[in-house]
Amino acid sequence: MIHVEHLRKLFGDVRAVDGISFEVARGEVVGLLGPNGAGKTTTMRVLTGYLRSDEGTVSVDGIPVGDDSVEARRRIGYLPENAPIYDDMEVCEYLGYVGRLRGMRGAKLREAIAEMVQTCGLAEVAGRTTGKLSKGFRQRAGLAAAMIHRPPILILDEPTSGLDPNQISEIRELIRNIGKQRTVVLSTHILQEVEATCQRAIIINSGKLVGHGTVEELKRRSQSKSAYVVTVGAARDRISDALKALGGVSFGEWLCDDTSPRQRLSLTSEDGADRAEEIFKWAVEQGLTLTELSRTGASLEQVFKELTQNR
Repeated sequence: MIHVEHLRKLFGDVRAVDGISFEVARGEVVGLLGPNGAGKTTTMRVLTGYLRSDEGTVSVDGIPVGDDSVEARRRIGYLPENAPIYDDMEVCEYLGYVGRLRGMRGAKLREAIAEMVQTCGLAEVAGRTTGKLSKGFRQRAGLAAAMIHRPPILILDEPTSGLDPNQISEIRELIRNIGKQRTVVLSTHILQEVEATCQRAIIINSGKLVGHGTVEELKRRSQSKSAYVVTVGAARDRISDALKALGGVSFGEWLCDDTSPRQRLSLTSEDGADRAEEIFKWAVEQGLTLTELSRTGASLEQVFKELTQNR
């Protein structure tokens, strides 16, 4: 449904997007992940035809965006980070206005408005002025407007930005349900967003593609393949001194208060090899009481740091 090849976009001397290539299949929900300033929004604006690329090709549903931007946009629903809502319109009036801009009229438009009110959970605010809506309902109204013409592709830029935890949960559930019928690309720098809603992630940093795959695939490629949580019955200073004798393992962080009689901490294998037996032997040789030794995989946060820091 989406094909991007060697995409570049420059603003003066700044390479906002620098030669990225990726594809999104029909029916996928894909997260475009990266730190602030990575190039996510610029990529989305090129995908939706709001910006022209300097190099490379972009096609949606087989249509080259650069050659036929209008026809490509007919197949896309786009929700930018700040939903473009007219505050003096009622919700259904606003949806009708957007539908007419999309060329919809009569019964077809009325049916689409009713469908979007139900799909996006807007029934309780359908007659309310949009300027008086909460941020969560504004996002829902913006999402409904993006989908009013029933596009096969939905592109969302930071869809939960500025929402409270309850609103975030509601929007994520809504995106999951929408993803059952449409191809969805959402940009975010919130890692939990990808794990909660996406089948696959594309990670970009400084305009370059630095990783892609399912969350589990990205974790398996991590340099921090073997991480451990350890609980030791000793003071923190004692443990810190003893760790100097444990080769091939790096200290991560303390996972408890420093006054606790048992100190819980994380450790990471420096080369990805399994070090559980060595950690156990180390504790015995150092005379430390080991009450917990559990192995964990790399987190998405670890993968994200590895791919976006020091590059």
